[in-house]
Amino acid sequence: MPIAKVHRISAASPDDVSGIEAAIAAGHMDPAGVIAVFGKTEGNGLVNDYARGYAAFALNLMFQRHLPADAAAKICLVMSGGTEGGMAPHWTVFERSEEAVSKGPALAFGRAHTAALPAEHMGRLAQVDMVAAAVRAAMADAGIGDATDIHFAQVKCPLLTVQRVSEAEARGAGVATRDTLKSMGLSRAASALGVAVALGEITRAGLTDDRIGADWNVWSGRASCSAGVELLGHEVVVLGMSPGWGGPLSIDHAVMADAIDIEPVRGALARLGLAAGGQLSGEQRRRVRAVLSKAEASHDGRLRGHRHTMLDDSDISSTRHARAFVCGALAGLIGHAEIYVSGGAEHQGPDGGGPVAVIVDRS
Repeated sequence: MPIAKVHRISAASPDDVSGIEAAIAAGHMDPAGVIAVFGKTEGNGLVNDYARGYAAFALNLMFQRHLPADAAAKICLVMSGGTEGGMAPHWTVFERSEEAVSKGPALAFGRAHTAALPAEHMGRLAQVDMVAAAVRAAMADAGIGDATDIHFAQVKCPLLTVQRVSEAEARGAGVATRDTLKSMGLSRAASALGVAVALGEITRAGLTDDRIGADWNVWSGRASCSAGVELLGHEVVVLGMSPGWGGPLSIDHAVMADAIDIEPVRGALARLGLAAGGQLSGEQRRRVRAVLSKAEASHDGRLRGHRHTMLDDSDISSTRHARAFVCGALAGLIGHAEIYVSGGAEHQGPDGGGPVAVIVDRS
């Protein structure tokens, strides 16, 4: 029976894969079973954050030392740049094993890769459709047939560069924006709506290009999308519960209504057997294998009635402010800051809020 294993490993730098190497050497991790690595890496998390690509390169080289090149290339490497505030750089490694264990339901996951996305399709309905198809493929890979069993869908999506825009225009194709930074938001937005369509949270029929990255009333409560310069297609990983998987790990999710709203997360922890009246105890903390979340600054410039300046800061992107803020709020509950917080939550939760998933060891 398949069993999910989740390893959270600290990183000293974007190329520090020594912790993963040590886990493999000690027999705690089988590289042949690794399906994905989510990484929080130092960097600005913006268009020119090549720390993400550096980290993915280091990880791929490391896995190639243990696996054939084609097998290593199948591992989804979802690098999220930016560890502002007290957020701790780390890797979250998802491994699938086969063991004789009692039947679930238990944590299950699957993955999918897409072809390269033509630049003219980014931020438009064609990207929505591509991601929706990939989410369905990842669900099939996980053996999850019911979309309600999915608690988190992580998408790594591309962005536009000046060169990619120029190549599209040379073909006579127009792009959704020539602003490379804005392209990150549009790519995340279209990807999130693709997740929402695949999971039945919204209907495809009601979508139009002009609603992407504009209509904040349409969103997914389970999508997490991160844009990067280091890829041209999409890497999709779905996390959910399945009766066909075994083992002690379980996942639940919540949706923060705003950047302070940790009560839904407390509720998810309680559903997983961790009653969190205040901060988690040391024993409870050890049972939490991963916390995955999205963060963004609300577009109206207000947070619970008070003005915030995250959107007015021309020196630091609002996504960097939001990552630090939400990580701090969640760390006060979890008890540490080795938390995966991805910035830019367009259509990922309500405006100013975002989805959060928690993976817990029930044993």
